[in-house]
Amino acid sequence: MALILNIDTATEYATISIAQDAVVLHTAATEEQKNHASFVQPAIEQLLQQSGYSLQQLDAVAVMAGPGSYTGLRVGLSTAKGLCYALNKPLVMVGTLEVMALAAIEAYAGKPRSNRDIIFCPMIDARRMEVFTAIYNDELQALMDPTAMILVENSFHDFASSHIIVFSGSGSSKYKTLVSNPNSVDFLDVRHSASHMATLSERAVIKGLYADLAYSEPFYLKEFFSTTQRP
Repeated sequence: MALILNIDTATEYATISIAQDAVVLHTAATEEQKNHASFVQPAIEQLLQQSGYSLQQLDAVAVMAGPGSYTGLRVGLSTAKGLCYALNKPLVMVGTLEVMALAAIEAYAGKPRSNRDIIFCPMIDARRMEVFTAIYNDELQALMDPTAMILVENSFHDFASSHIIVFSGSGSSKYKTLVSNPNSVDFLDVRHSASHMATLSERAVIKGLYADLAYSEPFYLKEFFSTTQRP
């Protein structure tokens, strides 16, 4: 059982939560992507003050590992590493797509079920028709590992033949325009947050699944290419 600070700066909106034994105590959020760096530290101080805990009382710091925004991932990981180094606490890294899938699973729980298995496909917009995506069953087991994919009509044909696929996330609207068999898919408007990280970070702490503080890097899935013109 642990007191964990969860940091999510991987996507267009940043969230932070503090949770004890996987129960979220307080959260903070911002939707200003360019201000992720300036948001994080004041938000952490605010959450600790609200919860009545100090940094020294944390058992671990968890951060969204990626994929996601190149800059956002670096902001989150550098913040988490700095805290872990200063406090001598372990670092937990949680996959963005896994957290997104958990949010979708929880949001979909009350919906009527068909006789086909339902699987969950979170998507992060990666520009043009490309997305970062993966597929999970309702027990959060990966059926397709995280990948960068250029969407075409039959991208998920093999899964759609025997499942209902629930799409979510910022990239899912791209695939909605390509769907030819609407009976095999559903689209869910749900936001993940650092609150959804709490279950996964607690599980990692219980199992002792800590990241290497010195060598851990964000999970980008593909290389970053700057659009800045060279002189």
